[in-house]
Amino acid sequence: MTSPTPDEMIAALEAQGNFRVLRRLHPIEPMREVPTGARRAVLVDVETTGLDPSKDEIIELAMVPFFYSANDEIVGIGDSFSALRQPSRPISAEVTKLTGIDSAMVAGKSIVPADVAAFADGNLVIAHNAPFDRRFLERFCPALAENPWACSMSEVGWAGEGFESSKLAYLALSSGFYYDRHRALNDCHAAIELLSRPLPVTGMRALAALLASARGTTLRCWAENSPFESKDVLKLRGYRWNGDDNAQPRAWWIDVREAEIEAEKAFLCSEIYKRVLPLPTAKITAFNRHSDRILPG
Repeated sequence: MTSPTPDEMIAALEAQGNFRVLRRLHPIEPMREVPTGARRAVLVDVETTGLDPSKDEIIELAMVPFFYSANDEIVGIGDSFSALRQPSRPISAEVTKLTGIDSAMVAGKSIVPADVAAFADGNLVIAHNAPFDRRFLERFCPALAENPWACSMSEVGWAGEGFESSKLAYLALSSGFYYDRHRALNDCHAAIELLSRPLPVTGMRALAALLASARGTTLRCWAENSPFESKDVLKLRGYRWNGDDNAQPRAWWIDVREAEIEAEKAFLCSEIYKRVLPLPTAKITAFNRHSDRILPG
């Protein structure tokens, strides 16, 4: 009697309606030849010594290029870039516990910024939490400030598609696969897998949703010097607080589409300030989105 194959056993379990089987993610092999007309993007991920890009350092960087068609469908991946880097201070036990990277693993290892810039090569750079990765990478490799960037965490409407979290591991598990987390290369492959799949509600591929956002222009509007008692109203409307020591106003802010900016200003003047006054705004595209260079104009 022939034993059932793993796929047959999985199908039998899932057919009962009481089981969901998680599959280990096996990254696809790099393409030997890129299809004519395909566009290139680069999925990046960094592991770092901490959360502050002004003082913490990159200890691992992975970049996986992928190619997509004119209708924004992923058609394959290319050879990856993956490297470790020795920081100026020993790696803490907490970081080792989280990433699996210790000081011995990175001893004598380095990453050349020029190599990073050459690999990205002016293409769209995507990260799952781009505000984190972009700040670290632009400090390490300033040339990446010239690349357009997109965020697969915030620029895909995961909540509207029924996901309760936009964290990478949660999205993977909810999509039926798992992988070895918190290593940069594995995270890149997991993000590419998610972007290649159709979204459960709209049916649009996640990459198409991401690119639609990245190609768009938004405006940041700051509610500068807003009354303290208005904070709950602003939070409920989707405003976020900038309390960081940066060049942006220390104020509540929101990003809206160009067509919505006048309505947003009218809301602030009527509901928050109770008078008409000029409000600072800034134009945002993929070239400054998720960076520290969004400044009132």
